[in-house]
Amino acid sequence: MIIRIMGEGQYDVADVDQDLLQKYDNQVEDAVNVGNEEAAKNALQSLHDYVVGHGKPVSDDYLGSSEAVVPFVDATLQEITELLTGEGFIPDPT
Repeated sequence: MIIRIMGEGQYDVADVDQDLLQKYDNQVEDAVNVGNEEAAKNALQSLHDYVVGHGKPVSDDYLGSSEAVVPFVDATLQEITELLTGEGFIPDPT
């Protein structure tokens, strides 16, 4: 799976712990659902750090699409909300 972090690039997260990735994604969604901007930003920072720290950067000349888009870490609650789908940023594995 390729995740795009807005303003930073794309990361291949196929080899990361998918349960942990979903945990971070769910934390962002939960914080947004209760309208807690500070918690949402903290959770977004954790998600960002996990993707950047464990994913493999995708080369700049990659022409494929991203399966998920994550906002930049200093996004507002409104900006975070606009990018959320019914499954958070990252589709739940089926």
